[in-house]
Amino acid sequence: MLLGYRLPLFYIKWALHILILCLCAVLVCNSCRYVVLSPVTTRDLPGRDAHLALGNPSNATASMANYDNYLMEKVQYALSYNRSRGCANWVSWHLGKAWRGAAPRQNNFRSDPALPAGWERAKTNDYTNTGFDRGHICPSDDRDGSIEDNSATFVMTNIMPQAPENNQQTWRFLEEYCRKLVSQGSELYIIAGSYGRGGTGSKGGRTSTIADGRIVVPARTWKVILVLSDGGNDLGRVAQDTRIIAVSMPNTQSVTDKEWGQYRVSVDELESATGLDFFSKLPANLQRSLESGEDSGPTK
Repeated sequence: MLLGYRLPLFYIKWALHILILCLCAVLVCNSCRYVVLSPVTTRDLPGRDAHLALGNPSNATASMANYDNYLMEKVQYALSYNRSRGCANWVSWHLGKAWRGAAPRQNNFRSDPALPAGWERAKTNDYTNTGFDRGHICPSDDRDGSIEDNSATFVMTNIMPQAPENNQQTWRFLEEYCRKLVSQGSELYIIAGSYGRGGTGSKGGRTSTIADGRIVVPARTWKVILVLSDGGNDLGRVAQDTRIIAVSMPNTQSVTDKEWGQYRVSVDELESATGLDFFSKLPANLQRSLESGEDSGPTK
């Protein structure tokens, strides 16, 4: 009679084995699907800290009504976009070893699709034959941790009209110095941008705008760098002796008459020129102390 029949142990083990194999297959498939849907390049990886951890310099917001101070937060950096000028007021990013790698330069300059619908979007050919470079604000080499990261630096909201000698020489040397500090064990909080109107490119003379007036050529390019030893709780580690480098350079071909270190200014001076408020998340007394002085540290 079947009622009293018992399966041999061999069949029971065989059935359990098949069940385990099926479960493993499901887990592998789910794991593969997870990798596809969740890219490795995220700001949440260890050592990749928030770009606005020390403050939002212009209190930018993601409101379309705030079109000349429009906040755009990307994985790789944050920025305040100025629709009237056709470029960013500032770009802010964290730089540490976790952002570095060996991804090749993508060179895929393109309009930024993240701008609101209906807004004019700068195009790469807006810079063609203007005498000005498509100058990165957050540098390509600061984001070589992955192809995705590097590609993100080539959207035109991260680009400004920069005199070739400024972009390729003096500005670049400062960028390289920043990466040297990271290689020596530091992490940096960097904010950069431009202000004013009218620069001198490779064609000579003073140029106020390009792209039929849609993009303003700045008079000066600037950068602020806060330097910390690599670690955690960054906001709490900023102290009276924390190094801050602030520079303001003319957007001209003659900028190479001086080394970048000779363009250093105090943060207070730069705030006065730009109307921005740097490091607003620091205590007021610490801000006053750090922002009043001019850096005199090494430049190479």
